[in-house]
Amino acid sequence: MQDAAVLKGTNDGYEIILDDEADLGDIYTSLRSLLEKLRTQTASTHPQPISFDIQTGLRLLSAGNRSEIEKIFSDFQLFSVHKITSDVMTKEESNRILDQETVHVVDRIIRNGQEVHVQGDVVFLGIIHEGGKLFVGGNIYVLGDVHGVIQAGFPDLEDKMIIGDVHNAQQVRIGEQYEILDDTNQKITENSVVYVNDLHVLDYGKVEDLKQINPKFFNQIGGVING
Repeated sequence: MQDAAVLKGTNDGYEIILDDEADLGDIYTSLRSLLEKLRTQTASTHPQPISFDIQTGLRLLSAGNRSEIEKIFSDFQLFSVHKITSDVMTKEESNRILDQETVHVVDRIIRNGQEVHVQGDVVFLGIIHEGGKLFVGGNIYVLGDVHGVIQAGFPDLEDKMIIGDVHNAQQVRIGEQYEILDDTNQKITENSVVYVNDLHVLDYGKVEDLKQINPKFFNQIGGVING
C-alpha cells in the first residue's frame, strides 16, 4: 500500500504521515519504500542527514510498533526519527491532565518528615506540622493549619498562588521562589495572597486585592470575592 506513508514538507522540516486506517504491515512496507525513494533521489546530490517527525493520526502506537519504525530507519544512514506524535493520548496522560484541572480537597495531617504531592488546585483543610511539606501543582486555598512547608506551582510555575492563613508556616514557596517565615513577618494575615510579582519576587497581598494581583484568576472564579 504505497500511500500508507506520505511525505509532507513543513516549516520545521519534513513530516511523514502514516495512514491510521491502514494495516501496520502495509505501513511498514510503505514507509520503507518511501525512504528508499528518498535515498535514491538524494544520492546524486550532496545528501545531508534528515530527521523526520512521524504523525500517526488517530492511531496510538505501542512500544513495539515504535521500535519497528526505528528499526526501519536504522537501515537508512542519513535518515532518523525526530519524534512520533498522534492525535490521541494515553490513559495516563489523560488522567494527568484531568488531575491538573481538578480542585482537590485535602483534609489530612502531614507530619514531620512527610511529603505530600498533589496535581491541580487544592483546598487544604488539614494540618501541616513543622517539618511536613505539601507540594501542589496548582493554587492552594488554605483553610487548615500550616506550620510546615507549603508550595504552590510545584515545581516551577510562578503564576500560581497560595490564598489563606499561612502566618505560622516555616516556609512558603511559589514555583522556585521561596521565603522562610518568622514571627516578625507582619505581611501575612488570615486572608493573605502569596504570589510572585512582576519582578519574579515572592510578594504578599490581600484577598480583596486579588483582581489587581491576578486579573486572569479573578475572572476565572467569577470575579467575586467573599470576605
